[in-house]
Parts: sequence; structure tokens; C-alpha cells
Amino acid sequence: MTTNSSSVLLQPSPDVLAMIERLIAFPTVSRDSNLGMIEWIRDYLAGLGVSSRLTYDAAGNKANLFATLGEGSKPGLILSGHTDVVPVQGQAWDTDPFKATIKDGLLYGRGSCDMKSYIATALALAPKFLAGKMDAPLHLAFSYDEEVGCIGVKSLIADLQDMNLKAAGCIVGEPTSMQPVIAHKGTHRFRCSVTGREAHSSYTNLGVNAVEYAARIIVYIRQMADRFAQLETRDYGFTVPYTTMQTGLIRGGLASNIVPKDCIFDFEARTMPGTDASHLLREVESYAAKLLPEMLLVEPNAKIAFEQLASAPGLSTNEHEAIVKLAIALSRNKTSSAVSYGTEAGLFQNAGIPTVVCGPGSIEQAHRPNEFVPLEQVAQCEAFLLRLLDPIPSASS
Repeated sequence: MTTNSSSVLLQPSPDVLAMIERLIAFPTVSRDSNLGMIEWIRDYLAGLGVSSRLTYDAAGNKANLFATLGEGSKPGLILSGHTDVVPVQGQAWDTDPFKATIKDGLLYGRGSCDMKSYIATALALAPKFLAGKMDAPLHLAFSYDEEVGCIGVKSLIADLQDMNLKAAGCIVGEPTSMQPVIAHKGTHRFRCSVTGREAHSSYTNLGVNAVEYAARIIVYIRQMADRFAQLETRDYGFTVPYTTMQTGLIRGGLASNIVPKDCIFDFEARTMPGTDASHLLREVESYAAKLLPEMLLVEPNAKIAFEQLASAPGLSTNEHEAIVKLAIALSRNKTSSAVSYGTEAGLFQNAGIPTVVCGPGSIEQAHRPNEFVPLEQVAQCEAFLLRLLDPIPSASS
């Protein structure tokens, strides 16, 4: 690990730092395989006498890992994290993104805060958990492809249901600056494909401009977003206290002098907890259906098609639940909060597992060049997890 001047009030242990360094070195970008990291974790745990269950994707290039540390008569706690990271291409990094670098109390590297520091801390502490006198097991749940729609964790949760695992609760270690989070928005991503008819740009009447029809739908989506911003009931626990919608990607056309035949765009909705996103898609589809007849007048094969790319529900955990009290006790905080970004926590909650989010680092640093996590935050995470060995309130009480 490259280390420059680093003087902080609180330092994580050398074992935790070494584990973070090891995990950051795996370039587990979502489009690529995560098997190098998953198999390394499997072998590391096997060296501690712990067996792991790996569940692969359809292509066999990615896998989830689930392992249990220790035994006990009570239901255990799940520590959940995703192994994938976002790309670094096109970003101006000052250091090697896949080499942990410490400077001025900050640890830089892709995934340092989102969210390999949490996973690494749990793994580095595994020997202490195994040697401790816990009255309940501790479960490790590491998934793939969270960054592209919480894909892997769905099969991981299905595994837990097949195993009839009884869990007291789950702590998802996304970056929250070690503040317990009990609510977040749902994330839903969609794709619209518009098919028109090509023509010479001097004869626009002979073509069906797919880009322009897509643009009309995009404007309607923006109008929906404006309506939510103006009229939806507010929840001021969130930084953005209403449902949002936006278009993030668009592709279409061949040249400026050709009426474009095809256009594809991706859009998303960030919904308040408990909101059914399907009605949002239905509204967009209904508007698009009104455009189609005029397209068909020129091109009988014109079409507008929609598909859902990913969906993860929001999280809403009652502040009086035992898992919240446990997270507050472990973090030495007095209150919990809500965030506008999404995690896999809502999926665990929908599976009947009480869930909170709490991990080192700030979401403001995630996905950016020069991503970092403060060493003091990692040390707080280490202390947070070590308190599981203390006689504190149980998540199942």
C-alpha cells in the first residue's frame, strides 16, 4: 500500500488496512467478472475453517458468496455488501484506482468507500468473531452487480429462503458516514426503443424521425418529474423529499442529413419508500401510445417499446425495531436518518429481514474520480463491528 503523510485521530488496525488493500486490487467493475475477488474470499474463509456457498450468474462469470461465522441458539445477523464497483474510464484519477493509496488520513481507490472497506473490515475481523463468545452466528453476504440494479443479491436472498435461514436482521454497509440509515428511495431503470423510418433529410415528410419522437417522450418524463416536485407529498427526512425522474442516456441517428430510424434512451425513477413504480411506467407508455398512430401513418412497422432494466425497492424500517436499536448502539449514535440513494436493503426487508444501512465513507465520494474513505471512518466501522462481541441489545430482542 502506498502511504503518504497520514496523521489522524483514529486509525484502523493493520489487518483491516491490509484487507482493504487486497480487495481494492481486484478490478471488479460491474461489466467484468468478480470471481477473482469472490474466490479469494472463499479461500481466505476456508483457511479459517469456514465454508462458503457460491451462487453463480447464468454465464458463470460472477457469483455471490454467503458464509456463516460461528454458531448459536439465536438467529444471526447478516452483514451485506456488494463486490462490484463502477468504471474508472474517462475519470481523471491522481492515483492508480486499483491500488490503495493513503494520503493525509484518506484512503484512495475505486471501491474504497463504495463499498470494499466495509467488506474488508468484516473479513479482517472474522478470526475475532470466530474466537469470540457470540450466542448467535454472524452471516456474510457478498453480492455481484449491485451497481447495475441489485441483480446478484436477488438470487442470494432466494438462496437464504431455500435454506430457510432465520436471520435477526441485516446491516448493509453502504457509505453512510457510519450513521444508521433506516429509509431510502427505490431505484427503477427503464429503456425505451423507438423505431421509425429513414429518409433523406430534404424529404422529412417521407420519414419517421425516431429521435424526435423519443424527445417528445423524454419531455413528457421531465413534465412528470416537475409534477412530482410540485405536488407530491413531501417527506423531509430525505434530502430530495419527493419522487424524481430523469433521462440518463440516449442513442440515435447516423448523420445530420438522415432522418433517423432508431433511437434508444434510458430513464429512471427514484421513488419514495412504498411507492409502486409500475404506474409511472404505465403513464409513460400511455403517452407514447398516443404518438404511435401518427408514426404508423408513414411507416406501418413503426413502434415504441419499453422494458424494465432494473428495480430495487425502497427501504422503510420503523425506528423502534430491534435492528435499529442495535445499529444505534453499535455506532454510538442517538438517531437514525434517511437517504435519497438506493441499496439492496429494501430487498432484504421485503424478504422479511429487518434491515438498516450503515457503513464507512460518504456517498458524495462514491462513483467519482479519486474516490476515498477517511481512515477514521474505517476505524469507526471496525469498532462498530467489534461491539458485536460486547453484551449489547440483541437485534432479535
